[in-house]
Amino acid sequence: MKYLVNVLIGWPERVAQHLLWLAPLFARIVVGWVFLWTGWGKLTHLPLVTENFVGWGIPFPDILAPFASGIEFFGGIFLLLGLLTRISAGALCVVMLVAIRVAQWDDIDSLVTLLGFEEVMYLALFLWLAIAGPGAIAVDNLLRPRTHSRA
Repeated sequence: MKYLVNVLIGWPERVAQHLLWLAPLFARIVVGWVFLWTGWGKLTHLPLVTENFVGWGIPFPDILAPFASGIEFFGGIFLLLGLLTRISAGALCVVMLVAIRVAQWDDIDSLVTLLGFEEVMYLALFLWLAIAGPGAIAVDNLLRPRTHSRA
């Protein structure tokens, strides 16, 4: 039994320890790239985005449409760089929660439907990045003060 546990749990865990840098980097690149371009698309078509915000009943659409679009665009850039990762991912979590609530809430008839929305998948990735951080390969790590204890 110990051998089986070692093969099925221990060995993959040891391999994963060498790849801890990869998951957050890959997640940041994928969602950063997607949101850079979706944000850019919204920023370059603000009248249409603002009209959608009005239709969804979002207050202050003339202010919040460019604000949310900017969060997507700059949040995407920041995630690609690993810069202000937790703040960017947290802000994008809020954008996803609002998107689910205002644009898709009426379509939710079950947990299966809710979990099928791509916004929920993005929300999961943003939540993970906001909590776990950017990983080893990120500008955030270059900005963090080094704490070397010298005796």
